[in-house]
Amino acid sequence: MISKLTIQNILDAVRIEEVIGDFVSLKKRGSNMIGLCPFHNEKTPSFTVSPSRGIYKCFGCGKAGNAVNFIMEHEHYSYPEALRCLAKRFNVEIEEEEYNPDEQQAISNRESMFKLNSFATEYFADQLYNTERGKAIGLTYFVDKRGYSDDIIKLFQLGYSNDEYDAFYRASINSGFKKEFLIKTGLVIEKENKKYDLFRDRVIFPIHNIAGRIVGFGGRILTNDKSKPKYVNSPESEIYNKSDILYGIYFAKSSIISHDNCYLVEGYTDVLSLVQAGIKNVVASSGTSLTTGQIKLIRRYTPNITILYDGDAAGIKASFRGIDMILSEGMNVKIVLFPEGDDPDSFAHHHSPAEVQEYITKQATDFITFKTNLLLAETAKDPVKKATLVKEIINTISLIPDAIIRSFYIRECSNLMNISEPSLINELNKQLRFKNKQKNSQSSYTIEEQTNISEYQPVTDYFDSLAQEKEIIRLLLNYGNKEIKFIVREKNDNSIIEHFVEVLITVAEFIITELERDEITFTNATCKKVYDEYTFLFKKGKLPESIYFLSHQEPDISEMATSILISPYDLANWGGKPKIYVPPEDYDLKKTVETSILAFKAKRIEKKIYENKKQIEMAQSAGDEEKLIQLLKQKKILDDIKKLINADKLGRVVIH
Repeated sequence: MISKLTIQNILDAVRIEEVIGDFVSLKKRGSNMIGLCPFHNEKTPSFTVSPSRGIYKCFGCGKAGNAVNFIMEHEHYSYPEALRCLAKRFNVEIEEEEYNPDEQQAISNRESMFKLNSFATEYFADQLYNTERGKAIGLTYFVDKRGYSDDIIKLFQLGYSNDEYDAFYRASINSGFKKEFLIKTGLVIEKENKKYDLFRDRVIFPIHNIAGRIVGFGGRILTNDKSKPKYVNSPESEIYNKSDILYGIYFAKSSIISHDNCYLVEGYTDVLSLVQAGIKNVVASSGTSLTTGQIKLIRRYTPNITILYDGDAAGIKASFRGIDMILSEGMNVKIVLFPEGDDPDSFAHHHSPAEVQEYITKQATDFITFKTNLLLAETAKDPVKKATLVKEIINTISLIPDAIIRSFYIRECSNLMNISEPSLINELNKQLRFKNKQKNSQSSYTIEEQTNISEYQPVTDYFDSLAQEKEIIRLLLNYGNKEIKFIVREKNDNSIIEHFVEVLITVAEFIITELERDEITFTNATCKKVYDEYTFLFKKGKLPESIYFLSHQEPDISEMATSILISPYDLANWGGKPKIYVPPEDYDLKKTVETSILAFKAKRIEKKIYENKKQIEMAQSAGDEEKLIQLLKQKKILDDIKKLINADKLGRVVIH
């Protein structure tokens, strides 16, 4: 574990413009630098680097962070890997902190399993290339039957395991590997005190994690022995969680980013054949049902998935659940259906790379067109079945989090099914309300017609205080240690004469005192985490600088701090017009802070007034006079507070 002191030394030594400058051409613009974003395609630069703060932000795609975040995002490194990379780049010596015995044992076990898998990969490759049976069976299958080039075989580290029941077991034991790790990885099975190789007499497909380390294997039998499964796979272990792994992701991730799309197939051979055909942004679920973890893994690189299906209609229907899962994660999905009798592997085998690419591009359709065309034939002349199909499609649309995207799909469904949009909207709202009720959620994602706003319309976002919360955080990070001056009345006990004296108080103390006095909390989860941690440190006598949050190990905190602190505008570079004078923000810092707190309080009071109004209406409808009197008193208090705020006076806001 890298020590905290070393991490701080790395952050102190790093020059972010040099780190990013290795990957992006940067140009000076005022105090910042700009360039084309490396994380999405753009023609006009929106990627801004602030050398003084050590942070970057793209105002096109929203990516933001410090030098560590950039290396993690661009090179797909873990946090420790990114730190080690930067330490080497800026000649910082790394000091390790000792692990406790349990942590050290767990790390040692994982490393032993990785080393064993690496040994197994080399062993299987040697069996493939350097044994008679391996060449006659394994290579013949890969080269002659599948048509894989030697480059593909070696890139994916394919191999072969011979037919001796314990050949690999004996080889690994002789090389010093322990039996417990052979069992844990599943490479060896123990029955009645006998050890058997799991993958004997099979061609081998090593499974790589996102960092390129081998976590497991798939093995395919080449005989027609019906008593044995066609494929066997490594069991889950400390290093292999099937739900979070996609076959080929290590080799595909860069291409997925550059194409902003990921092709999803079913099996190992589908991936290999498409890669050989020049389609590199492809991964496989390896025959398992698609999981949320796998979808989120793809989402790290692109929001777009294209699923490639074979012509088996029954299999396609069974996979509708996967489409729904992808949509519910807020991703975009298209589907390509190959001709009957073909799958991606066989189609690529019998067509040129150009024909494969052309077919996939032309045949890709959105999920609603695909699903409708596939199922519409079954509903011919049967209104009940057609209504069921419509409800099924609407149910899929209801899974999409984005209301605007949902509205477009509603329109498309209306055109395809020849049904009016209002009817579809009503059905969608019905399903959304049902889902929200199941989740015990108070929010509603309904789409309402402009002329018919229903009782289910959610409270407007007007009361959302995210902007005000971010502004409070920005002031704390930028000016928390700055002092502002207040003139206060002071009266001696022995005198009736009041004196006015100057009092200096830090911005942090003023904000924290004001918000605590009125018991105001943050509603946005990330803002709340930043504010709570800032307050905790402040009360411990440690006033954190902005760099503390910019380099925070929790990505959501560092990203928010970066997003808040960096601006796309540079007032020092207003077209070379020296006559324009823009006073610095801290010129009247007291007024800025007071105004921001007032705006935050105003949002809370407005929401309370709105809620009070609704409660009054309910009490009137119910004829509850006692409750109505209490609510009217509360209304008077809230209205008075609103008047104080509008008069620019920091009134005490009662929110409970």
